[in-house]
Amino acid sequence: MAIRVLLADDHEILRDGLSALLGRDKDIHVVGAASNGLEACELAKSLNPDVIVMDVSMPILNGIEATQKIMSEMPDMKIIALTMHREKFYVNGIKASGAKGYLLKDCAFDQLRNAIHTIANGDEYFENSLAVKV
Repeated sequence: MAIRVLLADDHEILRDGLSALLGRDKDIHVVGAASNGLEACELAKSLNPDVIVMDVSMPILNGIEATQKIMSEMPDMKIIALTMHREKFYVNGIKASGAKGYLLKDCAFDQLRNAIHTIANGDEYFENSLAVKV
């Protein structure tokens, strides 16, 4: 059974590109895409994905706030941050909110795909260069 993924990022081209790339993996199915944190919260409730790929910097609710809200209502949700921020504040903030992973946007696509599979299987995935910050 395919891993159902919700993408949350305020850049449409990134959402479209990730959706197209993830669509190549027979074990991943993108079920929705949100352009802000509030929309991510609403779609998480209505679509009940297996994994949410969440940007940290988004309008209305940022990724940390959206993760907190989703985790308070759906504590078993699996969320991975995909962001450009490598600072300890963001890494620790999203982890404290309940995210199970953190990747930088300059990662290779295979790394994101691997992270989605890892988190869907119940493990955490933090990019090696960030592990010291967690």
